[in-house]
Amino acid sequence: MNITPDSFSRDGLLARNKGRLSAVAFAQKLIKEGADLLDIGGESSRPGARAISADEEIRRIIPTIQKLAKQNTIPISVDTYKPLVARHALDAGAGIVNNIMGITPDKNLLKMARNYDAVVILMHMKGTPRTMQKNIHYKNLIKEILAALKNSIENCLDIGIKSDRIVLDPGIGFAKTVRDNLEIIHRLAEFRKLKRPILIGTSRKSFIGQILNKEVNDRVLGTAATVCASILGGAHIVRVHDVAAMKEVASVTDAILNIDY
Repeated sequence: MNITPDSFSRDGLLARNKGRLSAVAFAQKLIKEGADLLDIGGESSRPGARAISADEEIRRIIPTIQKLAKQNTIPISVDTYKPLVARHALDAGAGIVNNIMGITPDKNLLKMARNYDAVVILMHMKGTPRTMQKNIHYKNLIKEILAALKNSIENCLDIGIKSDRIVLDPGIGFAKTVRDNLEIIHRLAEFRKLKRPILIGTSRKSFIGQILNKEVNDRVLGTAATVCASILGGAHIVRVHDVAAMKEVASVTDAILNIDY
């Protein structure tokens, strides 16, 4: 859920839901469609996006998190890298911190996750959303991502975060070329060596649009292909916009994986 006016996926609730669904009603719709958890963000991380203040981010997301936490038992993730925003979200009922700055995390953010016994999602990204798609270069893409995530895991463990509270995200679309994104999905099984759950977020992203020559809202089938391939490669969590459709994709893919011969 993007409670922003400028989401890349064009589903920013501040932009499109005036006179339509409220953020809470939109969340309830996603739950009915089969969402296993809700990831709520108040600052766009699309390429070129400018940062906003912690106060503005808090204003956008905390009322929704408070209401959803009271109405549902579904886990709530806050998509933020700011310690102050994370603290307000955890106090409001969130239990997961989805940190796009996962390989260079703020120690205060990690300590907060530890103190709340929250799950922390560590994502790989070079730079910031404003700069990440400029001068992308890797000598060895998978090796470098694995090394950065391994170092981030060690930082979490050193600070006292429990091993079973750490999830990894290789950062599809964050400082990655089209080929980089495809290589990550193709070689996703290699991330299993880090022995942590893997989250993949491919939904509606530009590399799908470039392959298919499709606009953002016409990338459902392309997204489905990436979700299926990612699950087959070892992804445990898929972060999506089109919940009902991707729930079916995940269910059939799981059935293929778990067939009893």
